[in-house]
Amino acid sequence: MLTLELDDPQWGAFVSSCADAGPFHHPAWAQLLAECYALRPFALVTSNAGGAIEAGIPVLEPLRGRRSRLLSLPFTDACPPLARSEHARRRLAAELALVGRLEVRGPLEGAGLVPRVRGVTHVLELEHDPESLRSRFRSQMRRNVGRAEREGIVVRRGEARADLLDTFYALHLRTRRRQGVPVQPRRFFGLLWDRLFERGLGTLLLAYSGPTPVAGAVFLAWNRAVTYKFGASDPAYWGLRPNNLLFWEAIREACGRGDRTFNFGRTELDNRGLREFKSGWGAREEPLVYTFAGLAPHAEAHSLVLRVLGTAIRRSPAWVCRAVGEVGYRYAA
Repeated sequence: MLTLELDDPQWGAFVSSCADAGPFHHPAWAQLLAECYALRPFALVTSNAGGAIEAGIPVLEPLRGRRSRLLSLPFTDACPPLARSEHARRRLAAELALVGRLEVRGPLEGAGLVPRVRGVTHVLELEHDPESLRSRFRSQMRRNVGRAEREGIVVRRGEARADLLDTFYALHLRTRRRQGVPVQPRRFFGLLWDRLFERGLGTLLLAYSGPTPVAGAVFLAWNRAVTYKFGASDPAYWGLRPNNLLFWEAIREACGRGDRTFNFGRTELDNRGLREFKSGWGAREEPLVYTFAGLAPHAEAHSLVLRVLGTAIRRSPAWVCRAVGEVGYRYAA
């Protein structure tokens, strides 16, 4: 097992050569997380006799001493290992099992590795003609898109840094408070714009009712794959169906670029409503499997902490949600 810096040309070339690599595999994503949350970024790889990389994963390590656990990757829906062959994947799995104290956001099999289903994801296979896809949406989705169009909802691409840091962040803060979860530090969205959007690796879409921004969504895009990452909306305007129009415009843009897949992101197993919403676009639902080595996940304790924190956030002013995120969001990894 070898360790490489994420800006090593060998790692970049390997990732770019993998057809199944997605936006979360791009070195810029892990480097953004490392910069925002004070983590150490690197890649764990296996190579052949000639020194060429055969398989690997990006990794972030909390800077908390020698026994820190490794994550691939925190704050990331899925980041399965990349490999040139099944043999290379099995070899990587065997060596990762020896590393210990490791969490991989993807499936791996082998002795010493413990897989756990952590939710589901929804993947839509794209086509050149978006109208062909639209015809296969559930009828309710088509009606909701039409409703938004008739109600005068307009979707605009975020073109300036302030669109993300001010307009979207304000919607996002109110949404996270309503959900009872801390919001990401505002500096995260500044880095997101500077490190990804400025390089063409992400898109912000905002939905307006007249001059009022009522919904927004952040999508990451690379290697002909699109992933929905963040969404926010004003519940007072839900009846106008702005979120449906946002996704439809994002799908149309992806088809126009020639992208292959559109991933709707992670959904918790017990969130039936959101699972139905995402399936309604014709996307296939897949289990989201994370793999642990030398770690025992404590889902029950983690869930209890989130429930207590959620109640406090929902009952507090918005600044509490923001303050908790500014100070403690990095520990959610």
